Amino acid sequence: MSFFMHTSSKAGVSTKIGYGSVIMENVILGDNCEIGCKVIIHPDTIIGSNVRIDDHTVIGKKPMRAANSIMTTEDNLPAAIISDNSIIGSFVAIYRGAEIGEKVLVADFASVRENVQIGSFTIIGRGVTVENYCKIGKYCKLESESYLTAYSTVEDRVFIAPGVLTSNDNFIGRTKERFKYFKGVTIKRGGRIGVGAVILPGKTINEDALVAGGSLVTKDVPARKIVAGVPARIFREVPEEQLLANQEWKDIEKEKE
Repeated sequence: MSFFMHTSSKAGVSTKIGYGSVIMENVILGDNCEIGCKVIIHPDTIIGSNVRIDDHTVIGKKPMRAANSIMTTEDNLPAAIISDNSIIGSFVAIYRGAEIGEKVLVADFASVRENVQIGSFTIIGRGVTVENYCKIGKYCKLESESYLTAYSTVEDRVFIAPGVLTSNDNFIGRTKERFKYFKGVTIKRGGRIGVGAVILPGKTINEDALVAGGSLVTKDVPARKIVAGVPARIFREVPEEQLLANQEWKDIEKEKE
């Protein structure tokens, strides 16, 4: 056999597993999956049908804890879940406790940490990092090399351009006081962030707001406003034709339900 599968694991009909891959204990693979070469799937992982996982990717790995990490205990994490019709690229790391929705694309070299939920039809671009305790909605795009800090919430239809950076620690790792204020960012439905923008801890980008490329967001951004600059200030209203409510996408209003 060109790959290893533990006897407690199961693969569905017409699922193909590449050379050198390792499928560990109690893994479930759905029908018609394509598992590349040298893929490692850790115990208890659940993978739906018609899922493609490319070479050298790791699914369901346990988190690491540095000696000085603020996370001092090991969580009893649930299994990693990859839902139907998703595509996972090469050299991707998806941790135990991550849940990936249907028809999600996670591109090469991305990292999705534990306690993360990613909604259906979302794209996680090449080299993107999604830290732990994040929730990402449906139909989002996080483009190449963007960074979503821990404890962040991204609602449906959000666009995050390449190189966007977010933060959750105003104290930059000094004094225990920081633990009381540790907070990620919130990007409400339809929010958009331009290339290379920086969002400071605890800030909210409200519905249909737009952050211009290269901006530094130090305050909450009002709904349907465009902000720009360092620090970012209100520039003007988002044009009516750009609002989600005025798009002709199928069933867009039903997504609110």
